[in-house]
Amino acid sequence: MHILAADIGTGTQDILLFDSEKEVENSLIMVMPAPTQVTAERVRRATKAGKALVLTGTIMGGGPSAWAVRSHLKAGLPVYATEDAALTLHDNLERVKAFGVKIVTEEEAKRLSNSGEALEIVMQDFDPYTVSCALSNFEVRMPENYAVAVQDHGNAPDKSNRVYRFELLKELIEKGGKLEDFVYRPEEIPEAFTRMKAQADSLLKATTVLNTRAVFMDTGPAAIFGALADPAAVQPSIVVNIGNGHTLGALVNGNRITAIFEHHSASMEPEKLQDYIIRLANGVLGFDEVFADGGHGAYIKETPGFEQVRSIMVTGPKRGMLENLSDSELRKEILEKLHFAAPFGSMMLSGCFGLLAGFFEKYPETPIKLINH
Repeated sequence: MHILAADIGTGTQDILLFDSEKEVENSLIMVMPAPTQVTAERVRRATKAGKALVLTGTIMGGGPSAWAVRSHLKAGLPVYATEDAALTLHDNLERVKAFGVKIVTEEEAKRLSNSGEALEIVMQDFDPYTVSCALSNFEVRMPENYAVAVQDHGNAPDKSNRVYRFELLKELIEKGGKLEDFVYRPEEIPEAFTRMKAQADSLLKATTVLNTRAVFMDTGPAAIFGALADPAAVQPSIVVNIGNGHTLGALVNGNRITAIFEHHSASMEPEKLQDYIIRLANGVLGFDEVFADGGHGAYIKETPGFEQVRSIMVTGPKRGMLENLSDSELRKEILEKLHFAAPFGSMMLSGCFGLLAGFFEKYPETPIKLINH
């Protein structure tokens, strides 16, 4: 069995091609620029060339891509977009129009592109064609199974997407907080997860493989559950994923997420992160505090207290925030339990291993277990 797992982040997209007939360590891997970074670069090239843009495709990760579009508009250059593509810039289309974007139909977008009046840029998080092209150069075929993670804030046109994202996370933790609660087959994706649903729809349309099986997750829980595949992850465990865009910490006990916080990595620094870790485990890190600091928030359902935590697993491309500190800069209580997660020897692929674990959870006829109990 072959499964392609793609963890779509802000800085990179991490891709793993799993082969059940080989050791996991022999899986093929790629760590490439994130789609939002690639899209942003295409927009910047168009800006330099003084060309109008027409955005097509679907909802994808914002951040760099959205900022590049705003800069294009500030340069006095036209931007057209279909409704689905425009939702990348904001959940409220009236806000998108206020930015200066002209909403057009799919037919008008094609006319603008075909006539050369505007350069078409397709908005899409996971592009199986691009991955297929890369693999084909090494005589590797695309698989029949997929597992994809994107960070989904949900569709919240009239409220803060940070608030709405935590409402969704709280609901899943209250549901049970198990891996299976965070994983969806295409037909199971809640309507609120618009970005995740958009990727599922586009993937199933693009693949030519019959009987394609796929699962989808949010990037945060995918990294958390993937890091648990490291043998050092003895529960109760605090798992911290310090990503290029976001830092997420979760307390996991009995393979259930019972407490969580999320902030922007650019706003974190070692002392604050260590403080968050301890206070999350002690049940005294509040949503309002994290939100007021510009983060997404925090939610604590239950926690055994920091003294009962047996391991602190740190993963993600920005893990140097703690890894490069001297012993004197690390709090003693954290140092004693600290491990830098590298499931199957691959620190950058924690999210991919969480996705694989999720795939096996949703398709029990593939009885492979990756997570430590």
